[in-house]
Amino acid sequence: MIIKNPEFKISAVSPKQYPDDELPQVVLVGKSNVGKSSFINSMINRKRLARTSSEPGKTRQINFYKMDDKFYFVDLPGYGYSKMSKAEQVKVGGFIEEYLKKCKNIALIVFLIDIRHSPTENDRLMYQYVINSNSPCIIIANKADKIAVTKVDSYVENLQNELNPLKDFTFLPYSSERRIYSDRVWEEIEKYL
Repeated sequence: MIIKNPEFKISAVSPKQYPDDELPQVVLVGKSNVGKSSFINSMINRKRLARTSSEPGKTRQINFYKMDDKFYFVDLPGYGYSKMSKAEQVKVGGFIEEYLKKCKNIALIVFLIDIRHSPTENDRLMYQYVINSNSPCIIIANKADKIAVTKVDSYVENLQNELNPLKDFTFLPYSSERRIYSDRVWEEIEKYL
């Protein structure tokens, strides 16, 4: 898929701020430093549509990016390394949960995980939450450029064995740096749009 006119639409913290059109939404979840913003930018071949930061936990709101008036990429705040206070974490967690429960336009959840590491306890909790939401989901093993190309498939398989031994979810490698897997990821996303 080639996106010609991507645009940042709105940052939201409550349902009344969500876009009010009926476009499908592709929702990105993952820990704070897993590269959700970089994933958006690389998938649409832009450098700075979604803001990236060297400091994890900068995204504190739900960011909606409209793709050619066809669908949204929705970037949820990450979990994990953020230096947020406990009160802030509870607040952010609350509006993420509210979005996942109340938004009627979720077409697909894209769960990003770092290919190099075993899933953390937070990853496992989010994975269970996603499963319980009954929304379609794919898992993206991001940062594949950080390991040898010959080892990528085995790392993806290990992650799937750890998180999804039933193998009923699609696991795909990805690299925001190299963009070598973007065609496969687009193919999968397009099935849900």
